[in-house]
Amino acid sequence: MITWENAIKDLKIHLRIERAMSVHTLDAYLSDIQRYKVFGQETLLLTSPTQIVQEQIEQFLYFLIEDCFLSERTLARNVASIRTFHQFLLAEKYTTFDPTEHIESPKFTQKLPIVLNMPEIEALFAAIDLQKPAGIRNRAMLELLYSSGLRVSELTNLTYNHLHLTEGFVRVLGKGNRERLVPVGDYAVQYLQRYWAEVRAAKMPQRGFENHVFLNPSGKSFSRISIFNLVKKLCVLAGIEKNVSPHTFRHSFATHLVEGGADLRAVQEMLGHESITTTEIYTHLDSEHLRVVFTQFHPRK
Repeated sequence: MITWENAIKDLKIHLRIERAMSVHTLDAYLSDIQRYKVFGQETLLLTSPTQIVQEQIEQFLYFLIEDCFLSERTLARNVASIRTFHQFLLAEKYTTFDPTEHIESPKFTQKLPIVLNMPEIEALFAAIDLQKPAGIRNRAMLELLYSSGLRVSELTNLTYNHLHLTEGFVRVLGKGNRERLVPVGDYAVQYLQRYWAEVRAAKMPQRGFENHVFLNPSGKSFSRISIFNLVKKLCVLAGIEKNVSPHTFRHSFATHLVEGGADLRAVQEMLGHESITTTEIYTHLDSEHLRVVFTQFHPRK
């Protein structure tokens, strides 16, 4: 009978190597499973995850809701983590049954993403001080985030061999190490070239970061929290009161493409979504866009 520790160790190898799970997703799953293990050992007094049954999993989920106050979305991820864990144990023949087979994920209302309109995008870019080298760098980063809909991790890990500015594309290494080609807009190309000529070429990188496009003051790649803080600061300067994060640029990129009539499959490919269902959230249109469309096309406007 496999112990909790050995089962989690084997699961980690499986998720990292065979499933090619990203570092952030892997950390989240393992954090969920560690809490599950503690509950199994200390509350249920089980020495192995193969001993657990459906009713005990439901007891654990109730604990997450009542004692841990998890949001619906985080609870859903915990269910996914536990289900992955037990499916792995079954596939590896550590057990003969899957206790999560009849466990349902919580149903929750999908919230529409926060999106910046074009005046807000322009105001935020205008708040960047281009008289400073850091400002040129910041403008290049945010132009690229909006121009190509990159995730923050994709931006911070971007290397120069991924840029094909002459052709107008950037090669992105996304979730699960899946590569995709995404077009780059003219403004992003302009500021990327300016950043390289005026700032990056004179920057001394730390060892291991020689090929990274964007470097922090220490000569290393940016952290996600650094980009988050930068966006928050610029929103204050621009007078934008929406709850904006770096991911808002990705939402805005996709929404503006869909509102402009872009094919949803093309947007899916540019975003790197596995499922078209994930991309469909961007088919929402704000009331102003609906009013413009109605005024332009309705015969009795």
